[in-house]
Amino acid sequence: MHQNHLFPATPPSSSHYSEAPPVHSFSHLFVAEVERKDGEFRQRLIQGATLADIQAEAFAVVREAAKRKLGMRHFDVQIIGGAVLHDGSIAEMKTGEGKTLVSTLAAYLNALSGEGVHVVTVNDYLAQRDAEWMGRVHRFLGLSVGLIQRGMTPEERRSNYRCDITYTNNSELGFDYLRDNLSTSSEQLVMRWPKPFHFAIVDEVDSVLIDEGRNPLLISGEASKDAARYPVAARVAELLIRGLHYNVELKDNSVELTEEGIVLAEMALETNDLWDENDPWARFVLNALKAKEFYRRDVQYIVRNGKALIINELTGRVEEKRRWSDGIHQAVEAKEGLKIQADSVVVAQITYQSLFKLYPKLSGMTGTAKTEEKEFLKMFQMPVIEVPTNMPNIRKDLPIQAFATARGKWEYVRAEIEYMFRLGRPVLVGTTSVENSEHLSALLRERKIPHNVLNARPKYAAREAEIVAQAGRKHAITLSTNMAGRGTDIILGGNPKMLAKEILEDNLLSSLTQNVPDVEIDSGTSSGKVLSKVKIGPASLGLLAKTAVMSKYVCKSEGKRWTYDEARNMISESIELSQSMESTELQKLVNEQTEIYPLGPSIALAYLSVLKECESHCYDEGLEVKKLGGLHVIGTSLHESRRIDNQLRGRAGRQGDPGSTRFMVSLQDEMFQKFNFDTEWAVKLISRITNDEDIPIEGHSIVKQLLSLQINAEKYFFSIRKSLVEFDEVLEVQRKHVYELRQLILTGDSDSCSQHIFQYMQAVADEIIFKNVDPTKHPSSWSLGKLLKEFNFISGKLLNGVTEEHLLQSLTQVHGLSSIDIDEFHLPSLPKPPNAFRGIRMKSSSLKRWLTICSDDSMKDGKFRPTVNLLCKYLGDFLIASYLDVIQESGYDSAYVKEIERAVLVKTLDCFWRDHLVNMNRLSSAVNVRSFGHRNPLEEYKIDGCRFFISMLSATRRVTVESLLRYWSSPMESQELFV
Repeated sequence: MHQNHLFPATPPSSSHYSEAPPVHSFSHLFVAEVERKDGEFRQRLIQGATLADIQAEAFAVVREAAKRKLGMRHFDVQIIGGAVLHDGSIAEMKTGEGKTLVSTLAAYLNALSGEGVHVVTVNDYLAQRDAEWMGRVHRFLGLSVGLIQRGMTPEERRSNYRCDITYTNNSELGFDYLRDNLSTSSEQLVMRWPKPFHFAIVDEVDSVLIDEGRNPLLISGEASKDAARYPVAARVAELLIRGLHYNVELKDNSVELTEEGIVLAEMALETNDLWDENDPWARFVLNALKAKEFYRRDVQYIVRNGKALIINELTGRVEEKRRWSDGIHQAVEAKEGLKIQADSVVVAQITYQSLFKLYPKLSGMTGTAKTEEKEFLKMFQMPVIEVPTNMPNIRKDLPIQAFATARGKWEYVRAEIEYMFRLGRPVLVGTTSVENSEHLSALLRERKIPHNVLNARPKYAAREAEIVAQAGRKHAITLSTNMAGRGTDIILGGNPKMLAKEILEDNLLSSLTQNVPDVEIDSGTSSGKVLSKVKIGPASLGLLAKTAVMSKYVCKSEGKRWTYDEARNMISESIELSQSMESTELQKLVNEQTEIYPLGPSIALAYLSVLKECESHCYDEGLEVKKLGGLHVIGTSLHESRRIDNQLRGRAGRQGDPGSTRFMVSLQDEMFQKFNFDTEWAVKLISRITNDEDIPIEGHSIVKQLLSLQINAEKYFFSIRKSLVEFDEVLEVQRKHVYELRQLILTGDSDSCSQHIFQYMQAVADEIIFKNVDPTKHPSSWSLGKLLKEFNFISGKLLNGVTEEHLLQSLTQVHGLSSIDIDEFHLPSLPKPPNAFRGIRMKSSSLKRWLTICSDDSMKDGKFRPTVNLLCKYLGDFLIASYLDVIQESGYDSAYVKEIERAVLVKTLDCFWRDHLVNMNRLSSAVNVRSFGHRNPLEEYKIDGCRFFISMLSATRRVTVESLLRYWSSPMESQELFV
């Protein structure tokens, strides 16, 4: 039986944890019996059982399935983790504790309801890996497993979202939600509407909801015409001198022009006022200054193929599809002399906080969340539960060392790396930027120390999985920019599976394809030449040679050549085949050769043979590394959050392995400048200890000061995130209303669409009336002339012959009536509405509208309120009946009519919602100025935002009604409505 490669084979003693939930043993069940459990559980849920009733049994079934399909059996601490996830909490599990396997428990249990479960990772690679790897357990238990990846078609996405369990990454999930709410028909929807969200398990939940939570996902529309202003503003920014013409605030990346700066900028731009609404240059100049001061090449972005590409500060990866908003990206492009991609209008946006709040039940996994527990509780009502480790943690966290200068810090980092390298211990160094990683790499090259660099540059990023997987080998030195292998464990001695795959590719790719690319690696840099080689035995060499010959024969006999990517995919698929079939079955497939030679089984057999030797090699080397002290992690600066530093520390000491960590910081590090740390105090302390400013100090006092700085930074950024969330909650409520309305229009039946239009028409009539009447006063004092003019403008002059005097006379007569037949009612002496309210359905609709009018509390009560209600009914009935009459006269069939109605409803709503987003973004910037007048910006934003939203909905209804009436009056002249 295969051992769990994530965990040691020896089970932990019961003293490591207490009160583990009871787990039923199903080890005696046959495969067929385990598979039948799915149907049994679903049937029990239908009969009234709750998920809690079947939780223990379901977890036991998953544990048994994982043992049979993956060769990995959940440990008791992993069962605890599964229970935490099912309860809608965050499971904090240290690196190497098997979070991926833990997720199968809660995912399976919650998928039994048939409403869909989303397992959300931070990138496509992890989503694909987990769907293929853990999906084998779910498929074995009868569940369908879907995978969402970049580049998939809408049909593929729709099919995968319909599965019981869907693996995706956070950005794909968010953009699918936004795209669904921009679609123009129900056939274009890909998610499970009307309930697209049920339960989600978010991997690296702290990264998604806190670190990335502030960045909104945006879908943009047509471009604006301001592109030419950015290069001009960039040249002006070069003229301005920091401290004289402008001041900067590092903490919040803000810039403020001085009086001298304003005068110089206005002279350079030949304008009298930078803030002139008709010629607004201020925004462009301020953005150019921000690009100059805060956005540094090889730190916040890199330039590749004529484009400025963002580097994710948390993962170190390049994000090609992402752009900074509010004109910042264009300012950076102008600074670098690149082609400006013009501003675009936001047509849909949502933050990750708002997105994941849509789930009725949400849970998450991470190795570092306890320091942010208050934020998770306040923002998401999710407690953080620390799950005990399977083995005791014996990692040594060495004291922080502080240096007066950056030069001294880097020299000590290089010296410590060299010392560890001579010992043979693997070292992982975390840096904060591409610039720093390459500076350290140059220092190591001077000392001829082989190492691997892992940063955003393509030549390194392409080898990420390979580099991280082998970072635990003897003599391995890895320099990484904050991307220390999320999702890839650093195993002491090396990762045998990755090593076996590399050997397979080295031996077979040249036989399968002719276009093997040359990977760009700096000469003398790679640590590969000092890593011990795996000794391949004759049996494995024979299988590799046989497979290589067979692949050459297939290429020659069939004239087939695979591309490099196709060849690598074939090898990957063959490896998956080796994990799902026994070697005897594979050998049988190889022996039963037909016209098509079975390359897959042959490659799979070769992989299994090589894997055994790699496992033996890695195990022996791992024992050596453990004797030396395990992986040594060096942090080269403190992050603004202790959680990020703990993530780096967590790479060492996984699953009870030995290891050590050390953080080295200098008083010239950016964080100390950003938060105005008292560096003078620290320099005096260092000078009292030593005259050499390059000598480090360590001790309780310096550590206490540094931790205090980090805690203050955490509080500061928490207050920013809290403020952003509070502002976003205003837009969140509005977005939810608009998107729900939109989905009702798209997914509702034809009657539902008609009812929306009738409600719009009644609301438009009501709004016109409410603006021009006063229920407390006699109709003679009402603005009846204005009322008729507005109604005729919208309705196309339906009451064109009615005068103000006629209407007043009619209303006076109605006020004196003692009883009214509401079904046949119309204002006396005025035109009678067309007879369109025939049949039970139409009469029922009319009655509902009348009841709504009578119960409307937006109009104040008064002596003439009944008269106002009757006027609302008359004008609403007249508008609706005339509309139905016009449709009937047009001669179009009902299907075409409903298609046009739906298109106009959706297009008008989208148009006004897009304008509303622009107005709300402007408002969020404008309200901050009001704080100078001692007014609360948030309260101002809520009040004005609510007013904007009400106006937007009113304008949407009015334009929709106008457009529909105009269309059916002259269809051939109104084609632009849905172009």
